[in-house]
Amino acid sequence: MSNRFKPKFNIKKGDSVVVVAGDDKDVKKPRKVLEVFPDKGKVLVEGVNIVTKHTKPSAQNTRGGIVKKEASIHISNVMLWDAKAGEATKIKRIRENGKLVRLSKKSEGVIK
Repeated sequence: MSNRFKPKFNIKKGDSVVVVAGDDKDVKKPRKVLEVFPDKGKVLVEGVNIVTKHTKPSAQNTRGGIVKKEASIHISNVMLWDAKAGEATKIKRIRENGKLVRLSKKSEGVIK
């Protein structure tokens, strides 16, 4: 991504999201965001994009072997989950008492 402007994303660590595109697409199953990489425009979502990694034996891991772990996916492939509406939603930001608050467009509820 360009370094000229800092990107602003509506998804934060700990949010519930649904995957709307890709191999793990499931618009009815909310999953938790483990990490957000704003400079790359990617997110790490629990149980999505599982890859196998071959590790050599080391001092910490004496056995080595094959490890399955999550890989990041592009932020455009996920949407925020609205628990009140029970489906994926877009959000809007409003300023409330000097703080930015995220509101769901479907249920008009505040997203924490």
